[in-house]
Amino acid sequence: MFCGGSVVKPDKTRYVWVYLPSKADKDRWAERAEKAKAPLSKFVIDIVENALADDIEIQTRGELIKELTKVREENKEMAKELKLKNIVLEQYEKELKRYRSEAFLEENFKGIRKYSQEIISLFKRYQTIDSYRLLEALGIDPSDSELVKAVSTELEGLETYGLVIPTPRGWKWQG
Repeated sequence: MFCGGSVVKPDKTRYVWVYLPSKADKDRWAERAEKAKAPLSKFVIDIVENALADDIEIQTRGELIKELTKVREENKEMAKELKLKNIVLEQYEKELKRYRSEAFLEENFKGIRKYSQEIISLFKRYQTIDSYRLLEALGIDPSDSELVKAVSTELEGLETYGLVIPTPRGWKWQG
């Protein structure tokens, strides 16, 4: 190397030898360096310096694999726990629907029936809604005959008060 007419000798104390796992790895690094329009050594220095500047916790590949395995196991456990909680929540919601619909399930009910605010909100939003879509929006399985009967009885009650009317396209809000 020439610098102002004099020869600069490389300082061997500054060398770092890197032995990559394979020739393919070296070629991959060289290809990336070429894409970055930089010599391989400059490319590697930039990558290392950027990692150090980001002040990231430097871990060996083995440590990263152990940590990843641990995180995956935790994720698996949390997914199981979430699934279980969703099942319990679903059961509670089903029980709540049954409890709220009890007044509409009794044939000779005497007293005040509280109509579902959720059903009324759906009518106000859609104006006309068919029974299947209504059940779906309420989260009621059409094969759950008791809850379907309760909704049907509630709709008949709303019809009696002139709040809804049956149409060929479904129930229409009149309120």
